[in-house]
Amino acid sequence: MNKKWVVKEKVSDALINKFPEINPVILQLLYNRNIVEQKDIDEFLNPEYGNNLHDPFLFKDMKKATKRIWKAIQKKEKIIVHGDYDADGVCSSVILHDTLKSLGADVSVFLPHREREGYGMNTKTVQKFIDEGNNLIITTDCGISNHEEIALAKKNGVDVIITDHHEAPNDLPSAHAILNPHVKNETYPFKNLAGAGVAFKLASALITESLDKPEYSFPEGFEKWLLDMVAISTVTDIMPLLGENRVFVRYGLIVLGKTRRVGLKALMETIGNRRGKVDTFTIGFQIGPRINAAGRMDHAKLAFQLLTAETKDEAEILAEKLQLNNVARQKITGDFVQEAKIQIGEVGDSKKLLFAIGKEWPAGIIGLIAGKLADEFYRPTLILTEIDGKVTGSGRSIQEFNIVKALEKTQIHFERWGGHSQAGGFTLKSAESVAQFQIDFQKVVENELQDKKLAPFLDVEAEIVLNDIDWKFFEQLDSFQPFGESNRSPYFLVRGAEVVGMQQVGNGGKHLKLMITQGSGIVRKTIGFGFGNFFDIIGIGEHVDAVFEIGVNEWNGNRELELKIIDLKKSD
Repeated sequence: MNKKWVVKEKVSDALINKFPEINPVILQLLYNRNIVEQKDIDEFLNPEYGNNLHDPFLFKDMKKATKRIWKAIQKKEKIIVHGDYDADGVCSSVILHDTLKSLGADVSVFLPHREREGYGMNTKTVQKFIDEGNNLIITTDCGISNHEEIALAKKNGVDVIITDHHEAPNDLPSAHAILNPHVKNETYPFKNLAGAGVAFKLASALITESLDKPEYSFPEGFEKWLLDMVAISTVTDIMPLLGENRVFVRYGLIVLGKTRRVGLKALMETIGNRRGKVDTFTIGFQIGPRINAAGRMDHAKLAFQLLTAETKDEAEILAEKLQLNNVARQKITGDFVQEAKIQIGEVGDSKKLLFAIGKEWPAGIIGLIAGKLADEFYRPTLILTEIDGKVTGSGRSIQEFNIVKALEKTQIHFERWGGHSQAGGFTLKSAESVAQFQIDFQKVVENELQDKKLAPFLDVEAEIVLNDIDWKFFEQLDSFQPFGESNRSPYFLVRGAEVVGMQQVGNGGKHLKLMITQGSGIVRKTIGFGFGNFFDIIGIGEHVDAVFEIGVNEWNGNRELELKIIDLKKSD
């Protein structure tokens, strides 16, 4: 599918004159991220753990939360942490479990089963907590919309502390304390924490207060050793890697690289990290999917048990289970993507919505199916599954279409629903309403997209010349790491580059190596994965325009700069 190349607005001469010491291309990247003041530039390029994190007590309910927890610890009350079944919910639970255990608390953890119990709290599990004699419930990565469940706990003398990061309703539950940056009138300045980020703030507050309580102490560096969990959560939950999150992930990656968790060590051995480095790719494409696979294919408690494992033998068994879950998840996702494609049929310009429903497709993978189809065809996509007469659905969208607003317009069909602009989920009130729901949702899509030619686009950060690319420039570019949401690895554009060498590589010649120059004598190597067909389209001496990332190719102790082609076309 042809992609539109959208080049960012060029940085002004005034800003270039303001910062003459900064390479103009690097300044362009900072400008693209709205980082244009010296203080913000310094914090972004050189984030410091001690100076660039906010005081956890800026949360207006933090003192109330910690006071109640200390009371529970001192009175030997039973505390239960209620997490979620995804990586953020699991890692958040690990943070609170480890912190409370270190303080000698009587603490246990509950993680819901994705299909049997679903997201968030429910009255059945809360009643179970009450019957088991729990005195305090601490939620993490959930709870902000659970009015009925929290009222039930309160009625039975059980306090609830909510730690969550999802959008908050105006009418808040009657919890003892609420830590959520999205609550109206919340004083905490950074709004984009993951669930584990909020849990970490609570842990940090308890660690700070323990300094004035001689009877309680933490192992040296305990707080920083929690950062591996915060980093995994922040990346897998696709939170913006700016502000505090940038600090969490940069330092969390250091911790992850030398983690003390035998479970993570076992998981990394199972993965077989041939790249030799731990970065956001490692989390997003290797660690995160395996942790998430537990909740998608089996039960999230497997991932929790792995991350809190104390022996190598236990860790290796659990890591292997997660690995097998992930392999199974990949296979059945691929199988069901093909089934969905058969239902959807041909995708022409006039088809604006992709819609498919399966009998007993696992609820844990329908979002993955929707995501793969939305990426491939660049269309809003809804995938539904019917299990035991209950229909649930998951949607993924494109830049031009806000899917959660579309769900809001069709909410008459839903028992429950939610999401954000690019992803949403729902449960239908009745399996009989599938056809009418599809018609109604289709109308919303057609109304918004009927006159638009849908094609994916590439955000190009800057047009450069090949001479701009050298090791000094790469080192400056490397200071933008860690890359991720809102701080993507930059795409650059070069126009009119002459092809001076080319070679098909890989199985069946699927990939393309190009040698290009712009007349200066400097020749740059490029690699285009999946661009092997261009071998018959372009020739030596012809000119091309290319969108690419800048990376390093390492082999046998050698290092060289290499451009990874993202898109390619002949020059006009």
